[in-house]
Amino acid sequence: MEHHLKINREFFDPVLKGIKTFEIRFNNRNFQVGDLILLNEWDSSSEVYTGRKVRGQIMYITDYEQKEDYVVFSFKLLHENMVV
Repeated sequence: MEHHLKINREFFDPVLKGIKTFEIRFNNRNFQVGDLILLNEWDSSSEVYTGRKVRGQIMYITDYEQKEDYVVFSFKLLHENMVV
């Protein structure tokens, strides 16, 4: 399964640089290890997508110490599918 997710502009560049390799998300999508994610950069000040996207694959999921129905998942970037 592939999940299309909004990511704020301030977090997008750290993802591209490989510094930010996790997301904390409300688990209304039933995220699973192996799922693909498409992170779409969002400019919250103008409330528009910038057009920059990056694709990754979920590698690990935990709900340890999270709010109810939230998970943390780590992901790896799939550079062959990256669009910037």
